[in-house]
Amino acid sequence: MSTISISIDDRFPAEKALKKFKRLCDAYGIVKEYRARSEYRKPSVRMKEKLENAEKRRHKTDVRGRRTSKY
Repeated sequence: MSTISISIDDRFPAEKALKKFKRLCDAYGIVKEYRARSEYRKPSVRMKEKLENAEKRRHKTDVRGRRTSKY
């Protein structure tokens, strides 16, 4: 795992530093990995969720495709 560090000085506002830190955490996928490791899910449950999410994505693109086409 990589270390994220932000160097700030007196002129750099704390709010901007916090936003920058959150952006870097999202970019490195730290929050996503933490949530994935927070609880154990059986491989069969993970596969079922993966298939359900894929079906949702397919349905969503189908609905959008029907709205934009003339026929």
